[in-house]
Amino acid sequence: MLTKKQLDLLEFIHTRLQRDGVPPSFDEMKDALDLRSKSGIHRLITALEERGFIRRLAHRARAIEIVKLPESMGGAPTTAGFEPRVIDGPHPSSSEPANFGTNRVDLHARELPVMGKIAAGVPIEAISHVDHHVAVPGQMLAPGSSHYALEVKGDSMIDAGINDGDVVIISETTTADNGDIVVALVEDQEATLKKFHHNGTSIALEAANPAYETRVFPEDKVKVQGKLVGLIRTY
Repeated sequence: MLTKKQLDLLEFIHTRLQRDGVPPSFDEMKDALDLRSKSGIHRLITALEERGFIRRLAHRARAIEIVKLPESMGGAPTTAGFEPRVIDGPHPSSSEPANFGTNRVDLHARELPVMGKIAAGVPIEAISHVDHHVAVPGQMLAPGSSHYALEVKGDSMIDAGINDGDVVIISETTTADNGDIVVALVEDQEATLKKFHHNGTSIALEAANPAYETRVFPEDKVKVQGKLVGLIRTY
């Protein structure tokens, strides 16, 4: 499902298009959603476009069209929103890695869904449709756990060996220990890949790049969505 802010914005755009025949301006969207800056609107617009709900038309100011509506607005059922889908199954008994050199997937490998992109920088909204699948060696996966994959966007975890464009393998969990690298959902809207530190009633999301500041949130504003267990890099 869409996040509340995404749904609110889609409803506002839809209402204005029906009433006026033209979409609202970014300033009008910002005021309607009570956001402090237009950067938040840009993120929401991008998320709606990537999920296939709207389309921005090139070379035209304020040109946005509705492509589809969610079920709650009378559209067909949708699976948008950051709710990672996982593939369940028994852990392979062999630790033999997959054969990535051919089109054949090794019998001891698992195919995981790549759910979209995750920020390793300032948090961005994650994409939660299955973009493609990736074959993962069974030895990389935690026994008895469910897993999914995400493509890294940004360089804030570069000192931890995680580069822009890498595919990270995530074990689904809602808990983490201090120092773990996790997928964290911030304020139910934005997802990021960071080192996790819980201190009292606060949670710090720490980058592995001195160019980025550690961000601190009240503990009720951060939800752990999974923990890093592996990485795949294409050269």
